[in-house]
Amino acid sequence: MKFIETSLPGCVVIEPQVFGDSRGFFYESYNEAKYREAGIDRRFVQANVSRSARGVLRGLHYQWPHPQGKLVSVLEGEVYDVAVDIRRGSPTFGQWAGVMLTADNHRHFWIPEGFAHGFCVVSEFATFSYQCTDLYDAKADGSIRWNDPAIGIDWPVSAPLLSDKDGKAPLLADVSPDRLPEYRA
Repeated sequence: MKFIETSLPGCVVIEPQVFGDSRGFFYESYNEAKYREAGIDRRFVQANVSRSARGVLRGLHYQWPHPQGKLVSVLEGEVYDVAVDIRRGSPTFGQWAGVMLTADNHRHFWIPEGFAHGFCVVSEFATFSYQCTDLYDAKADGSIRWNDPAIGIDWPVSAPLLSDKDGKAPLLADVSPDRLPEYRA
C-alpha cells in the first residue's frame, strides 16, 4: 500500500497494490497494521454504501460532537471526493483537498475527524463505500454549503443534483463556533 499525503495534514490517499490477470483482480482494501504504521490508528464501527447518479453531489457533511473519521472508496463508477478542514483554530481552516476515486484506480481516501466531507458523481452512476469511526448521530449532524465561495472548491459540475438539506446548508462563516470541532495540535 502507498500512503499519499494531501495538502491537508491528516487527509491521506491510499493506493493499494492491485494484483490482476485475465480472471480479474485482487487487492487488500484495509490492513489494520499497515494503516496503523501510516498513522491511521482508528477503529471502524459503521460501514455504509450509497449509489448515486451522474451529477449528484452529497455534502459537505460532518458530525459535531461525536465526529466521524471516514475511509471512503468507490466500488463502481467515478467520484470527485473532497475534504474540508472545519476545525476552529486550525492553520488550514476552510481549506480543502480533492481526489478522484474510481473503481479503476482503487484509491481510498482517509478523512479524519474534524473535517467535512462531500463527493460528486462524474460517471453515469457510482457506488460509494465508507467506513466510519463513530456511529451516525442525527443530533450531531452538520453540513456546510457545497459551493461556499470562501472555501472555493473546484467541483467538476456547476449545477449538481442536491438533497434539500444540502441545498440549504449554511456557509462555513454562518455556522456557530460551538457547532464546529476544535483544532488540537
